[in-house]
Amino acid sequence: MKPFLDIVDPIHNFIRVYETELKIIDSPIFQRLRRIRQLSGAHLTYPSAQHSRFEHSLGVMHIAGQAANALKEKGLLNPDQIQNIRLAALLHDVGHGPFSHLFEEVLQEKRKISHEEMGKEIILKSEIGDTLSKSGFDKKFITKLAFGDAKYRFVNEIVSGSLSADMMDYLQRDGYFTGAEHAKIDHQRIIQSLDVYKSRLALDRSALYSFESMVLSRYQMFKAVYFHKTVRSAEVMMLESIRLADNQLNFTSLNLDEYVKLTDEFVVAQILSLPTHTDDLRRAKQFAEDYQNRRLLKCIYEQLTNKKFTKPQENKIKQDIAKRSKVSINEIFVDTTTTSSLPLTPSKEKSKSIMLVTDGSTKSIKEIPFSKIPMVSSIAGSMNIIRIYTPARYRKKVEIAAKSILGD
Repeated sequence: MKPFLDIVDPIHNFIRVYETELKIIDSPIFQRLRRIRQLSGAHLTYPSAQHSRFEHSLGVMHIAGQAANALKEKGLLNPDQIQNIRLAALLHDVGHGPFSHLFEEVLQEKRKISHEEMGKEIILKSEIGDTLSKSGFDKKFITKLAFGDAKYRFVNEIVSGSLSADMMDYLQRDGYFTGAEHAKIDHQRIIQSLDVYKSRLALDRSALYSFESMVLSRYQMFKAVYFHKTVRSAEVMMLESIRLADNQLNFTSLNLDEYVKLTDEFVVAQILSLPTHTDDLRRAKQFAEDYQNRRLLKCIYEQLTNKKFTKPQENKIKQDIAKRSKVSINEIFVDTTTTSSLPLTPSKEKSKSIMLVTDGSTKSIKEIPFSKIPMVSSIAGSMNIIRIYTPARYRKKVEIAAKSILGD
């Protein structure tokens, strides 16, 4: 038998998978990622965006392995470290719930838990951890590499961050499957230009343009795809459906064995099978039906803003619009999407600088603030958008009220 398997992939042509990796990939817990869409509700706007967390995870492992090999050739890593990095990259998204980041919003509200914390639980307490241990790997160490332990900063940055395999895969994969042209990046140039300085991932200065292009691509993908008003309409509906159904179905209070059964279609099926003896359950079921049949809420107001809104502020806006429009508050939805314009560090802090290497007669490395890189500084900050959604039948009334309260 060959000691590896080659998997055909539209982004990377072939992804080579080795024995332990294959055992993990073939486990039911990892196979579940096939049934969790990478972009949750985006397929209702971009019909081909049906790709899943499964193939993205394979792609991140592939790019992380290439990055680790590039560092090995520079004497910065050894072969054993490469295999640990590949496994960490493979498992970086194993804790995602149904609808990816959408379900995480509910988890954070109800239990203050992230998908990274669920990922740690899965690696340490499931058959995936047993497979790692039986194959001679330290599952606790792999967990630290996958989820941002500060002692292994540059390795964490290979998996997630502003020079990460995660971003290099999802931009290209999401661009390919949505058809968006914004995600063309030269990831091979970046990979071959990686270096390490003071436990931080660094980049050869000659590849700075490729880095700038990648950061700009991410910014454009957020505007064109991830925060697209119709994509968010579908997600707002499913988010509301899960919230309303959670007390009955206990999605967010499940133990680990039950959590790993949750997939996109499983959750929709559970909600569609609900009884309708309470208003919350009836509405949860209706939202799920409308989501499934693409009867989406209408965006009647949209504004870019520098302001971040709190939940009480969102509720006040809903109340004011409901009062002025004479439409039930249950038919008005305030969506305040926000993210950092630049990728976060593995510890979820804002990225502020990059290490640049200059090769000359003597090698020099400097930390350059993003404020000194014009292309990057021009988009630095946060992307904050406030949108108001409502069913089509209330469109005009709510639009007039929203504009009178929030400004035209």
